[in-house]
Amino acid sequence: MTLASPARACGIDFGTSNSTVGWLRPGAGNLIALEDGKDTLPSVLFFNFEEQRPAFGRQALGEYLDGYEGRLMRSLKSLLGSPLLGSATTVLGSALPFTQILGLFLGELKKRAEAHAGREFAQAVLGRPVFFVDDDPAADRDAADTLVQVARELGFAEVSFQYEPIAAAFDYEADIDREELVLIVDIGGGTSDFSLVRLSPERRALAERQDDILATGGVHIGGTDFDRLLSLAGVMPLFGYGSRMKSDALMPTSHHINLATWHTINAVYAQKARLALESMRYDIQDPTGIDRLLKLIEQRAGHWLAIEVEDSKIALTEQDSRRIDFGRIEAGLAAELSRPLFEEAIASSLARINASIERLLQDAGVNGAAVDTLFFTGGSSGIPALRASVAALLPNARQVEGNRFGGIGSGLAIEAQRRYG
Repeated sequence: MTLASPARACGIDFGTSNSTVGWLRPGAGNLIALEDGKDTLPSVLFFNFEEQRPAFGRQALGEYLDGYEGRLMRSLKSLLGSPLLGSATTVLGSALPFTQILGLFLGELKKRAEAHAGREFAQAVLGRPVFFVDDDPAADRDAADTLVQVARELGFAEVSFQYEPIAAAFDYEADIDREELVLIVDIGGGTSDFSLVRLSPERRALAERQDDILATGGVHIGGTDFDRLLSLAGVMPLFGYGSRMKSDALMPTSHHINLATWHTINAVYAQKARLALESMRYDIQDPTGIDRLLKLIEQRAGHWLAIEVEDSKIALTEQDSRRIDFGRIEAGLAAELSRPLFEEAIASSLARINASIERLLQDAGVNGAAVDTLFFTGGSSGIPALRASVAALLPNARQVEGNRFGGIGSGLAIEAQRRYG
């Protein structure tokens, strides 16, 4: 797209794991550099208790891993549609509503984008998953309304949405030279979203594209879910997951699930949770695992572990195994994670993803064999088992790799220029 002047509006991809801001202007790429020259800002917030201030993105992770005292929050987008959204949490000695925490991060995105652009943005197109919440239209509307409210409080006078896979489609369409029937598969940190779209060089100049969107669908499964499932299958058994009580019942799993889930890790550090574990220890047949768990909690190493598991998930897209060393907990202790173990752990999630795509094709009245192109985007779209299972539904489609972290933001920039000039 050739522009004579910069667009008035920006596009914001507020992602579960990473966020981007797109802006069309002459002679430049579609994305704005947000941190250290990089287009992405990890969706991470760290309240540094020692310096009494928040940090964002890579800096936030760095300060946490460097050992600063504070509170790390990640997967902030997962708050939308969750029961936590209407509540508050204690940060820096005061109760802070979770909506205000969302505003802190989105406000930082706006601030950095405007600093780079040298101008204010009063209009924005926000990316959104097809469903913030599965099978609950009222909760889904509440999540979208909350995001709009937060954006307006930050100074955006005009805010509108575009589905994230549609934005990715527009980014892909900018470079094609013939008409294609394309299935966009966007596997993000919190959701998997799909769109069946007819794209062509001629259509990309049109302002109204509704007729080219044949169907959309999605399911609330994403990279953070894959992290949790890998952790529960390959790591948490070392920490008592699956242990038997003296009554022969299984040990309650809530502590392990909280520890394996990014936005609930802090719950295991609460005094009530620790006391419950310590009391439970005397009713466990073999306390080895729960003792390790208590030591992990004592070290407040939950986010460190989550980062290790996420790194392992990423590594297993390219290699057959990865080892996590738990020498900090116990000499010689390690988790040996393998690709087959990972694939078995996520098999039911992949089946739900496939079922969602099959429903989308049925809604569109399209046979999978008629799809020309299978376009993958999103940070978790590189998982081999996922790609293979989706590709089996579309036997004639060629596979195309998008910009896993920047394609949606780039497409939202295109949509922002169309809508607001």
